Amino acid sequence: MEKDICLRLSTLGHPQRLAVFQLLMRRYPDRVPAGEIGSALDVKSSTLSSYLSALLQAGLVTKTREGTWLYYQADIGGIRETLDTLLFDCCRGRPDLCQPAWLDPKPEDTSMKDTHYNVLFICTGNSARSIFAESLLRTIGGERFNVYSAGTKPSSELNPFAIEVLRSKGHDVDSLRAKNVNEFMDEAAPKFDFVFTVCNRAANEECPAWEGQPISGHWGMLDPVKSEGSDAERSLAFQQTYGTLKNRIQAFAALPIAELDQISLQKAVDDIALNY
Repeated sequence: MEKDICLRLSTLGHPQRLAVFQLLMRRYPDRVPAGEIGSALDVKSSTLSSYLSALLQAGLVTKTREGTWLYYQADIGGIRETLDTLLFDCCRGRPDLCQPAWLDPKPEDTSMKDTHYNVLFICTGNSARSIFAESLLRTIGGERFNVYSAGTKPSSELNPFAIEVLRSKGHDVDSLRAKNVNEFMDEAAPKFDFVFTVCNRAANEECPAWEGQPISGHWGMLDPVKSEGSDAERSLAFQQTYGTLKNRIQAFAALPIAELDQISLQKAVDDIALNY
């Protein structure tokens, strides 16, 4: 066991291997193709192969094959084993020494017991997917949620197909606008309880460390903006994206948030990505 832990720590001591591992953690529970990892991190395939081999050998990632494609996923079991070993062997099981500061109990901290939760949805352009998610949770979740969305691109605009879908479903679209994630990074911004990425490209990027360490979820899906064909075919792509997000938002809004601890809530959010 001690040998395994030393190998994992030394493997993550390499900056580029750490970057690969961090990307897979941001994308969890996705299984990510090797080519997409290399493209996101601008790493040659031969070099990436050596990084992934080292992470596999250390028990930090898993690999699956589908046809000619190789997919990689963060090995949560290995990661938990490493953290548990550090906590119980190194810190002798003393949470006062090793527990992250953001988990420290505070008398004034109500955690997830509030009746209102601030939620942010992020994608690349804030033109369709994150706008759908914002509108859906505002409608389905009602007053329990204060909902926002943003994009990582410097500038964008709402997609007309997306607006038409929302309008046809009865959503209020007059107040919607494309926003940049920087709007939510200053001191005056809301303190978020949940932050979701709804596209793979946004999740691949090194997102900011949100104050308070909110529950984070990755609900990646194809970008309907990139769909091709006739207007009817493109409209169908937007309808399908809306439908997928609606299922996920309904499952999320139904969670007994106030009754779940941080770990259980994070697992519930990950499960939604896998099952809807």
